[in-house]
Amino acid sequence: METETLPPREAAGAEPAPPAAVRAQSPATQLVAGLVLAAVALASVVLLPPVVAGAVLLAVSVLYLARALVLSWVGGLAILVAVIMFVPVRRYALPIPLPFQLEPYRLVLVLLLVAVAAALLLDRARRWQPVAFGWPIGIFVATLVVSIIANGTSLVEDALASTAVGALVNSLLMLSTFYIVRQLLTTERIVMGLATGLVWCGVVVAVFAVFERVTRVNVFWRLATVLPLDVIADEGAAFRAGGYRSYGSAQHPIALSVVLCMLIPLAIYLAAYARRPSNGWTRRIVYGAATGVLLLGVLTAVSRTAVVVLGVMLVMTLVLRPRLGFALVGLAAPALLVGAVVAPKVFETLLGSFLDLDSLIASQQTSAGWGGAGRIADLGPAFAQAAAHPFFGTGVGSRIVIGENRNAFILDNQVLGTLLEAGAVGVIGLAALVLVPPILLLRWAFTTSRSDARYAFFAFAVAVACSGYVAALFFYDAFGFYQAFFVFCMLLAIGAWLLTASPPAARRLAAEVA
Repeated sequence: METETLPPREAAGAEPAPPAAVRAQSPATQLVAGLVLAAVALASVVLLPPVVAGAVLLAVSVLYLARALVLSWVGGLAILVAVIMFVPVRRYALPIPLPFQLEPYRLVLVLLLVAVAAALLLDRARRWQPVAFGWPIGIFVATLVVSIIANGTSLVEDALASTAVGALVNSLLMLSTFYIVRQLLTTERIVMGLATGLVWCGVVVAVFAVFERVTRVNVFWRLATVLPLDVIADEGAAFRAGGYRSYGSAQHPIALSVVLCMLIPLAIYLAAYARRPSNGWTRRIVYGAATGVLLLGVLTAVSRTAVVVLGVMLVMTLVLRPRLGFALVGLAAPALLVGAVVAPKVFETLLGSFLDLDSLIASQQTSAGWGGAGRIADLGPAFAQAAAHPFFGTGVGSRIVIGENRNAFILDNQVLGTLLEAGAVGVIGLAALVLVPPILLLRWAFTTSRSDARYAFFAFAVAVACSGYVAALFFYDAFGFYQAFFVFCMLLAIGAWLLTASPPAARRLAAEVA
């Protein structure tokens, strides 16, 4: 496969016009904007503490100076990626007096959702971008709704109706990430920018995860010292292999490792086809180093789930693209040797535990029926509960695993949790959501785009990354850790662009029309 050929500089579509907010403004509009800024400044000084007020004024000033970028669609996408990758979920809320904690990611999602909807309704130049995966997402959402309807009476009797509705609304908000990002991916340049941005954001997170492993200081848990954010959760701490497990910007070390693993296929793709650096060897070195840093970040989480995820992605590559797979194995071997020498305890925990199957299985059978039970120990009690509600479960949102109203234990298994809450119907919906997109991408990579290596490789990389996330579903409560789910949604958005708007897709559509 030729990797020296750089992608064309042209975008695969017309760049959308920027929002009206960044076009030339009339004197009246400028006056209104000035009054709004003055009102914000006055309210900040009067209502907020001095430090917070200063941060707000600084943020407003920066936003005003960078309004041409921030108020563009690309700027909105960049803000969304930055918030998802750098601001830990359930750690911070905006200092706004509301009956609920308004987390930054929620505000950004809602604002972008409203902006995209308004643009589609009011801007004749903006068209709906086909999503490709609408029907599997629709099946998943339908199973959630059916589960709530089927268990309506019991949810009301147990005072869980509002919890169920809240869980459904939260799922819809999270899934809106896919639709928002897909509508913003209007050109190939934006698509490549998103893939590149995700990888380098992951590299930054990995670097700080290494720093956290060494110093036990999590930079992302100290954002409130430089940003106007309220801390709503205490710092966490986890230990394994005789050392601290890094959290990074994720909610848990496992979630951190899964996110970084999902970005590795994109980094490998960019090593071959990134726009910058333009020199082939330099590009390989830069993104090879980025891949190494991502792997180092994975190690700092000390997560066996990450080993499974990497193993699944590697096996897929060996089976479907053996030359690439064996090349990756050859490149990884020296890194494994270095890692075994530098961090022997970590390697013994991550890899050695898989060689001692008896001890590994025994560790997963401990404390049956108690919090923190092993994954295998949870199977018996969970299947007994599932047998009582086999088809529709006990209702979405009926299992509360944290807080004062806790009524169930954490299962560390998203598939099992879905079975208990939404039954067999819910598992079918989950399978549609997470399995159909990578299958469609793989089929497209080996059929429609097989003559165009660049796009075929891109689709393959996205499919492999999504498959790694699917493997992780069996080892942690994936949908409760939002960062990884958001990255999964953004990968689906890239995949949807490939299937519907990339040059191979456009050629196929033109051939069908002709």
